[in-house]
Amino acid sequence: MIDIIKTKLLDNSIDLNEEFKRLFHGRGGVYQELKFLTIDSIDKILSVAFYKQCSEELENKILNMLKEYIIDSRHTTIVLQRRYIYKTITQIITGNLPDKVYAIENNLKFVLNLTTNQNSGYFPDMKNGRRYIQSISANKKVLNLFAYTCGFSLAAISGNAQSVVNIDMSKSALSIGRTNHHINNLDTKKVKFFPYNILKSFSRIKKLGAYDIVIIDPPTFQKGSFEASKDYIKIIKKLESITTDKSVVLAALNSPDLNSSFIIDLFNKYAPTFRFDKRLSNPKEFEVLDNQKSLKNLVFVKQI
Repeated sequence: MIDIIKTKLLDNSIDLNEEFKRLFHGRGGVYQELKFLTIDSIDKILSVAFYKQCSEELENKILNMLKEYIIDSRHTTIVLQRRYIYKTITQIITGNLPDKVYAIENNLKFVLNLTTNQNSGYFPDMKNGRRYIQSISANKKVLNLFAYTCGFSLAAISGNAQSVVNIDMSKSALSIGRTNHHINNLDTKKVKFFPYNILKSFSRIKKLGAYDIVIIDPPTFQKGSFEASKDYIKIIKKLESITTDKSVVLAALNSPDLNSSFIIDLFNKYAPTFRFDKRLSNPKEFEVLDNQKSLKNLVFVKQI
């Protein structure tokens, strides 16, 4: 198992720079015995996450191998997160963790929390989705639903969007999103941040439209607020009334139990003017055993 990890690390380290990159993606299920493990390169930091407790012997072998690996790499610090514990515990294995840590993606910076949160504030598997939004946003009005720390907003504004409306229930996440805009020197005069419950706020959302681009990137399940299997339909039903002609929708789904056809069928039935265009590929380092269990970024184009 250690040889498998080391081989993937070396293969994915060939073109490393300051940008965030996943070096080992055990969560994809390709290596069943290593499903508990991810390893990320964050500039000079090697960030390791255990999603399940393994034997002390295996943990020591992994960490000793990584200490050897960084000798000839760009990394000076190894950080370990035990994500199987309710309140994530972060341990610095070697080196020092800076006061401020950022993920860099396509020349954009994202504030990272590697010490106190289960989620760092940045989702690397969505990289291609953000790049796509950046490429189509020029002079467009963008609605970013389930914005969290506003990664899609950064992409849209850096792609010269006319305006972006970010909606998320978490005020703290939106606050980080605002910071993300500031550290990238992006003009927030064109950006709005609203801590709304999306399913209860369509009238307010509609008043700020109509939108040329809509991003739907919900959690699979968030107790008391959203459950993809029953609530995604409620958003799709509203799309006709809040969008412009020829608008584009990026509909994301990260449930291993719901495949692409779940979303496509909902659009066909409840938003028939939107034609399915394509599924965006995921970054190649997020290797998976079953492609339908991984992140699904589906693009729909309105045709009237």
